[in-house]
Amino acid sequence: MSVSPPPLARDRASDPINPLQSYADACKEGPGIWKWNHYFDIYHRHFQKFVGRDVHVVEVGVYSGGSLLMWKSYFGPKAHISGVDIEPACEVYEQDQISIHIGDQADRQFWRTFRQQAAPVDVIIDDGGHTAEQQMITLEEMLPHLRPGGVYLCEDLHGTSQLFSSYAYSLAESLNTWVSLPTPGEHASGTTPFQVAISSVHLYPFVVVIEKAEKAVDRFVAPKHGTQWQPFLR
Repeated sequence: MSVSPPPLARDRASDPINPLQSYADACKEGPGIWKWNHYFDIYHRHFQKFVGRDVHVVEVGVYSGGSLLMWKSYFGPKAHISGVDIEPACEVYEQDQISIHIGDQADRQFWRTFRQQAAPVDVIIDDGGHTAEQQMITLEEMLPHLRPGGVYLCEDLHGTSQLFSSYAYSLAESLNTWVSLPTPGEHASGTTPFQVAISSVHLYPFVVVIEKAEKAVDRFVAPKHGTQWQPFLR
């Protein structure tokens, strides 16, 4: 199914149209899409760089299949979409550019088998079982399988006591690790393996986004520029 929805008005006339929001709003029948409205801006912000490219997208949680069709329309004809679900009935949604994999996202052996069969992934969207255990296992098993520059997104993190959110906060905090390097004229810090692999962790209402680094860096530096400095007393 391919939908070409009409343009939709935005809050500000200067804002570009979000094609994902437009697609969802135009979906009046057929396979269902059920997402919080604010998700579409988050998706577009982090996924638009992959549009039109040879991209491998994994969505955990197929449900009624509508979002698989949305991703296919959004990313374009070079994209391959893999849907993962525990319900065998979801195999009905397999079609050109869309493959379905039946398994339990809390089963590490399932993910090992998936990695052996699938090419490295560019985008992972976890909309699956929504338990912290399922989410953490999926992240641990699949984050290393993301290509450089890849994006991992976990959604529906509802409530202030959500354990996966706490797990994600600890990952964000680890980006601030300081490994002091003695270098004259600048601040310098060595990088940890996590800082080498991960460029950023983004926290939104109900959503965590983790982005892999495009290229590895071996240090962070803050060199001084200029010659005039205020003689502040400390």
